Amino acid sequence: MVDPHNKLHDKLGLYPARIVACSGGIDSLVLATLAHRAAPEQTVVAHTVTPAVPGPGTARVVAFAEREGWNLELVRSSEFDDERYLSNPADRCYYCKSNLYDAISTLQGSTSAPSDAVILSGANTDDLGEYRPGLIAADEHAVHHPYVEAGWGKADIRSAARDLGLAEADLPASPCLASRLYTGTRVTAARLQAVEVGEALVTQLTGVAIVRCRIREANVFVEVRGEDRHHIDASVIAAVRTAMTSVEPELIDVSLDDDDYRAGRSFLRVS
Repeated sequence: MVDPHNKLHDKLGLYPARIVACSGGIDSLVLATLAHRAAPEQTVVAHTVTPAVPGPGTARVVAFAEREGWNLELVRSSEFDDERYLSNPADRCYYCKSNLYDAISTLQGSTSAPSDAVILSGANTDDLGEYRPGLIAADEHAVHHPYVEAGWGKADIRSAARDLGLAEADLPASPCLASRLYTGTRVTAARLQAVEVGEALVTQLTGVAIVRCRIREANVFVEVRGEDRHHIDASVIAAVRTAMTSVEPELIDVSLDDDDYRAGRSFLRVS
């Protein structure tokens, strides 16, 4: 029987020393798991700790590292010192990834990884049809994308997660918290913390798995799928308003978005 992972293993084999950038989402978790299991002595897993990374994502990476025996390095990127990122332009992700890869690059030539270690990302073929300025930053830092090289998309990754026996195979996508801020709305740690608190509370109160608390200036819009809208009643909105404004008092209003959930709605590309 042909191992469905062979093509990806072949691509990983091109990089005998590698640093896997792992956000805590299913894509990078599977990549880190496959890379480590194939060559544990040659694999370092790097995770950045910043206000933009959801707390559960960091906890998930740490738990995987303990369970799988990863050589995990927690790094701190500097995007919150970068005004180009904080102003939240249309290409914010470029500055985010630039700072991320700068931080991960410091591991090359350290006690953790040799100087020729290659940085790997969990980008996949489904990402290529979207506007992804972060991929430009990856190119500038000589980052490789094994999933893309192997022709893998999101469905292939989730299938591999099931083959690996990972309970997180159906983990909903959870992009960085800054993705909840509409383009042009300034990124602040307080706003991101408020988003994380608000989304966690909606899930806790309703059981809804996919929820976004998007911020446009001082207004919050709770976004869920059409089939989940009936769960978001006035009491839920009131509770979210109280929780989010206790973290970021500058927020004025919280309401259920008029439209159903759509990935990337807060991104406004300026032509």
